[in-house]
Amino acid sequence: MNYYQVSRPTIRQAIQTLVDRGLLEKRKRRGTIVKQAKIAQQFTQIIEGYDKEMSGKGLIPTTKVLFFQREPANDEVATGLHLSIDDPVFKLIRLRYADFQPVVLITSYIPKKIVPNLIQEDFSKVSLYSTLEKNHASVQHVKRRLEVLKANETTADLLNIAQGEPIFYFHTQGLTRDNIPVEYSVAKYRGDLNYFEMDLQR
Repeated sequence: MNYYQVSRPTIRQAIQTLVDRGLLEKRKRRGTIVKQAKIAQQFTQIIEGYDKEMSGKGLIPTTKVLFFQREPANDEVATGLHLSIDDPVFKLIRLRYADFQPVVLITSYIPKKIVPNLIQEDFSKVSLYSTLEKNHASVQHVKRRLEVLKANETTADLLNIAQGEPIFYFHTQGLTRDNIPVEYSVAKYRGDLNYFEMDLQR
């Protein structure tokens, strides 16, 4: 401050002006940071893989697989996939990045009977929707439900946000052309990095 011959009140006022203009953001325990541009998510309008959508926006998509195993379907998953409770499903948890920044945490469930050898795939490199299509179970129709919730400790740590920050919480049911559910997923999007576009016509 002495070097630039600027007083503390002047600096505080300048910072507040940048906050008011949306260029800076004040965070608890982190101080004032440069506010990042939000990503326009358009999957509410189109069915498209994450990598393809992010690449189309000029961002570098990467995926980290956190968990991938077969397990029995619980009540929520069985309902979403039209299965019986305890029917075998594959559970896949992925942390997805854009320009090396964590953007969304996705937990997907796929019926084992749809793709029995799914466990052999490396989903850090291949697309789930492309894999389903390759196995004659292409997702042609989706149903989505959106909630806004507060991030718990585990989710906050993975998404690199503070516990209690808002997240977009999507439940998705992916269906074939014959309305057969082949995927049920829960996606947790960072509220500070994403917004969702919808184009409605009458």
